[in-house]
Amino acid sequence: MDLGRLGVWTFLDLMSADDAAQSARRIEALGYTALWIPEAVGRDPFAFLGYLAARTERLLLATGIANIYARDPMTMRAGQQTLAELSTGRFVLGVGVSHRHLVTGLRGHDYQKPVPAMTEYLDAMQAALYQGATPLEPPPVVLAALRPAMLRLARDKARGAHPYFTTPEHTARARQILGVGPWLAPEQMVLLETDAAKARAVARAAMQIYLGLPNYQRNLAWLGFAERDWSDGGSDRLVDAIVAWGDAAAITARITAHHDAGADHVCIQPLRPDGLPGPDMNVLEALAPARR
Repeated sequence: MDLGRLGVWTFLDLMSADDAAQSARRIEALGYTALWIPEAVGRDPFAFLGYLAARTERLLLATGIANIYARDPMTMRAGQQTLAELSTGRFVLGVGVSHRHLVTGLRGHDYQKPVPAMTEYLDAMQAALYQGATPLEPPPVVLAALRPAMLRLARDKARGAHPYFTTPEHTARARQILGVGPWLAPEQMVLLETDAAKARAVARAAMQIYLGLPNYQRNLAWLGFAERDWSDGGSDRLVDAIVAWGDAAAITARITAHHDAGADHVCIQPLRPDGLPGPDMNVLEALAPARR
């Protein structure tokens, strides 16, 4: 599988099924190689990607990420194998440990230490019984990895890492840990808005839910940010580091910075200037690989 250089990470849960399929087909036509969708409290990502697989031709389809607490390892393996086979090898399984409040508060599970929990889960997935038709090639697994221990696990037990809510500086550190070979596919929020006040207002709204999560706070601290940066909506410094805003040239420069830092694939999250949910097709048009 060739993951390609540029993909799209976006929420499509609030769209109708037809509109979501049209968006996926447009993303494919624009030359993006992969569509990454999250798992939170909306659609089941496996059923949803199966629907999109039947309505696209070349687009790689990835979970960014599937929560290991939502399925036991046998179920996750069955979903992985099934989607890889039905999509003719176009599925990438991204898995992660999620966050304590989503696991304990919403799902009612005990949240375990992330690296031991992921290690045990990957081993159990590998050993799980699956007797359905198999894909031609083993479907790749990437981990939602931010800090060194999980990045090393992504290097040793998966195809690579899919960091979220990060910067090109994080990409450089991650590549150093991963070494040569494993995939590195960071997410990057982008916003086609040149007015600084408007751009930062939209960016802060998109960042709000993440700024209060300890996993992301620890990663930001590792990158040199402090509590003052993620408090009160986020400092301008942090907002500008997490969200690439401006014209197409400014956004392209940020994507290039990730590639220069060692990313194999950058999945852009196209925020809408009006702050509404769903992808901004204008920025996807502006950055389209097919037009370059």
